[in-house]
Amino acid sequence: MNAAAIAPANTTGATGESADRISELRTRINSIDEEIIRLWRERASLSQEVGSVRVAAGGTRLMLSREREILEQFKAELGEDGTQLALLILRAGRGRL
Repeated sequence: MNAAAIAPANTTGATGESADRISELRTRINSIDEEIIRLWRERASLSQEVGSVRVAAGGTRLMLSREREILEQFKAELGEDGTQLALLILRAGRGRL
């Protein structure tokens, strides 16, 4: 779904300039969401390919040390929410364990 397809939500309590600003901000948020979704899909595809190449070369599907690095990076940058986000991202790339 693209940002143009998302109808603006009601801005109850906002009128005039504030309603316009909210609309602008929501449009930008929608654009960011589209980019996040695109990047999510691209990352998952690349991660799946890494796993396939690793298995074809005789390795394991997963590298726990790599997953730990990713978890630590996201936690350092985003706190506990980052850990949860990283877990979702990792699962998207490798599937459920």
